Amino acid sequence: MPLNTFSNLSDSQKRGAIDRHAVVSRHDVVRTKFDGEHPLQVGNGEFAFGMDITGLQTFAPFNTMSQWGWHSSPLPKGQSPSDFQGQVWNTHGRPIQYMMEDPVRPELSAWMAANPHRINLGRIGLKLIRPDGTAAALSDLRKGTQRLDLWHGIVTSKFEFDDEPVEVTTACHPSSDAIGVRIVSSLVKSGRVSVFLTCPGNSPLQFANFVGDWSRPAAFDRVGVLAQNRLNLSRRMDDNIYYVSLGWNGSATIDPDSNNDARHEVVLRGAPQDNQIEFTCAFAKSPLPSRIPASASVLQASREAWPNFWNAGGAIDLSGSADPRWKELERRVVLSQYLMKVNEAGSLPPQESGLVNNGWFGKFHLEMTWWHAAHWALWNRWPELNRSMGFYKKLMPSAKRRATAQGYLGARWPKCVGPEGEEWPHVIHGTLIWQQPHPIFFAELDYRAHPNRETLKKWMPIVDATADFMATYAFLDSKSNRYVLGPPMTVVSENTDARTTSNPTFELGYWRFGLRVAQEWRARMGLLGKPSWSTVLKGLAPLPTENGLYVLHEGIKDMWSHFNFEHPAITGALGWLPGDGADAATMRRTLHQIAEKWNFDRTWGWDFPMLAMCAARLGEPERAIEFLLTKSPGFQFDELGLATGGPFPYFPSNGGLLYAVAMMAAGWDGAPKRAAPGFPSGSWTVKSEGLNSAP
Repeated sequence: MPLNTFSNLSDSQKRGAIDRHAVVSRHDVVRTKFDGEHPLQVGNGEFAFGMDITGLQTFAPFNTMSQWGWHSSPLPKGQSPSDFQGQVWNTHGRPIQYMMEDPVRPELSAWMAANPHRINLGRIGLKLIRPDGTAAALSDLRKGTQRLDLWHGIVTSKFEFDDEPVEVTTACHPSSDAIGVRIVSSLVKSGRVSVFLTCPGNSPLQFANFVGDWSRPAAFDRVGVLAQNRLNLSRRMDDNIYYVSLGWNGSATIDPDSNNDARHEVVLRGAPQDNQIEFTCAFAKSPLPSRIPASASVLQASREAWPNFWNAGGAIDLSGSADPRWKELERRVVLSQYLMKVNEAGSLPPQESGLVNNGWFGKFHLEMTWWHAAHWALWNRWPELNRSMGFYKKLMPSAKRRATAQGYLGARWPKCVGPEGEEWPHVIHGTLIWQQPHPIFFAELDYRAHPNRETLKKWMPIVDATADFMATYAFLDSKSNRYVLGPPMTVVSENTDARTTSNPTFELGYWRFGLRVAQEWRARMGLLGKPSWSTVLKGLAPLPTENGLYVLHEGIKDMWSHFNFEHPAITGALGWLPGDGADAATMRRTLHQIAEKWNFDRTWGWDFPMLAMCAARLGEPERAIEFLLTKSPGFQFDELGLATGGPFPYFPSNGGLLYAVAMMAAGWDGAPKRAAPGFPSGSWTVKSEGLNSAP
């Protein structure tokens, strides 16, 4: 099938067949009440700032987080990471050391899990003072309204305090880790509206909505003397340090009594003659330059950068549809694009909750990287995707060492790591395998959009090393004369015994896809195929079935009564994947059985886009829509677009939605020759441009 070349937009697409501004703006977020759990955000993928209804972090200590902001607590006394031994498990007659909890060194194992952990860089809020000099409470605010202008990435927050209006405008610089803020109110003159900056004590908790220990607020250290309209600060946490600069316009001043041991906050007050405060707060891993952008410059940069983002890549307009559900689906799509740009377009693979809070200590799961990032390729947003894909190159040396130490060729990619690639020891992390073919899938997406020598050279070492591991990981079972996967292994659903599980449906399908595509890459490079890969590919165990249905793994008992929960990953073998080794009729029966028998109250968010892709490939577009708009609590989107499906918020839900919708609109290899082949014809009118089809 010819490659989709939407990367080079046609003249009609360049002219804008879709009114992108209209599509985006009709889903602007408007809030009229305080929500202390779900933050509105501005950000640039590398840095994000969460806010409450005041436009800052006044009443809720939402987080200011980055891709570079990490901290490691001191090691257990007298121990070193080099002391760690993990566990040795028998694997097809060979003793193999796995990255699992060390039973002899439980404290060290726990330290390796929790360190490094992502940190909250600081809290910026309004200091609101009542006429009697006491601090205001949330109940003192009236008529609160807040609008996120999606097209420009700017939040405007308005409320009344003591019958006086207050307006706060907030934006993030598109290429600097800084927010620009403008506060307008007559109460600035009297000092009853000012700004505070503080930071929490360290707390390496995972799944923390408010990151850090706010029962022990910390203080910043001043760096140098207070310059005109500029305050430079730093914060040291054990061996880690980062820097903060506060810059302001006009005659505002820093409260000289702030930021000491008694008051763990910096206070910026407006001048008696001014009714506004304009400031920029910038954060960095190293000392900031002598000049940081003024708040007006930050706002203007946001006004310019976000329209460029929305006008680049793909777009979908569902407003012509007769099905009334179009608006909710389009709302989820638009808000998901905004959130993924804010939280997940940085230099590291994203964690499950992006830059909103900390799940799993802020570390990232490489098996989930596909669900966070693959959508960028189908939406033709390569700058956002390419920023994090370099992580595979960074991990290559350690991935090769891991494979070699275990007696395999190539590179074995880890499961859960921090920014330097350090592994979190855990039985699941040591035995999970479905992250292994991901780099090959990403490489293929890149080549489909950019079929040139440069793409081949960029990815070929990674593709080759990945396939080498996959081929040597498969074990030739002499009894059945088949190549088998596992044991030990942890399947996608993580709900079986790793010591006895073998030949899971999804992993077998993904192994076939990965090895087939890797051979195609060698041909593109003018190289001969590797006979060992072909031998494994031809000899792999078939996808396991029972009573005409695919099952989770070979030999499973009571599949539909005891294992009908967690991820229905079976369907990924023909839906998310193009179907290597899968039979469409068997998968159709399996999908129907899942729709009837699965416990959808015990699933994860990305399961529903996966099911939708399976339904679309099987020619059941109405069922695909139903999966994407399910009423299951595990796949819901709040007014901000933040999704359920795991620890809240769960961005694999957003990423999965974007990939599935793009695939349903632009098609896939072998899709029906009609517009939007994954959508029901007649009731849905899908206008799209700039999208890439799926493999």
